[in-house]
Amino acid sequence: MQVLGIDIGGSGIKGALVDVERGTLRGERVRIATPQPSKPPAVARVVGEIARSFAWRGPVGCTFPAIMKQGVAHSASNVDASWIGTDAAKLFHRATHRQVTVLNDADAAGLAEVRFGAGRAHRGVVLVLTVGTGIGSALFVDGCLVPNTELGHVEVRGVKAEHRASDRVRKEKGLGWKRWSRRLDEVLRHLEFLFSPDLIIVGGGVSKQHDRYLHLLRVKAPVVPAELRNEAGIVGAALAAHGNGHGRRPRRRRRPLS
Repeated sequence: MQVLGIDIGGSGIKGALVDVERGTLRGERVRIATPQPSKPPAVARVVGEIARSFAWRGPVGCTFPAIMKQGVAHSASNVDASWIGTDAAKLFHRATHRQVTVLNDADAAGLAEVRFGAGRAHRGVVLVLTVGTGIGSALFVDGCLVPNTELGHVEVRGVKAEHRASDRVRKEKGLGWKRWSRRLDEVLRHLEFLFSPDLIIVGGGVSKQHDRYLHLLRVKAPVVPAELRNEAGIVGAALAAHGNGHGRRPRRRRRPLS
């Protein structure tokens, strides 16, 4: 079973066909630069262009960096403020002429990691963090997603966690791996206190260099690098669309005739 997954990021919008039974991409990704400013009509045009490039006629899953409820964006931390209140699912449906499932980008990456990556076969509480420009989060209990956690906005030392320990902060402040790892460790220990995870998966840009910092962490829960890396969002988006009735709205049950 194939589903088209699209991952919307701050710098690029990527799409690929996904084998949702194996969690692998079927062929090459298509990437188009995210329009600036990233207002809804401009982003929707790119989503439509990616769907057309695959001549795709089936369901579409799409990530978006915001709190998403029933396809509607309820925040705009790293995107244009005009997205707040926008029905992204309806907007992308008009652009692709396909039923589109839209979910938070970190939630999508988490779905992929828990199903096919570092979290597969793990029960209990699994916390997935995407550490890059900011810090995204996905929380799972026995494999079930608790959506829209946005734990990068939890305060540590009086500032948001992502303003203290993201990969962007590491680069902008010129922090060495040892010094930056102490900041990340503070964030992880605070989240461990709040949620008592049985496993923490670190994804995002820093997962490629996990050998530089994982051994420096002192948090009690096991911490492992993500496995799907740049493909996680696309795979997770496809999984969400596949799990949502293959992208179709459920039919209403007819009342029995009396």
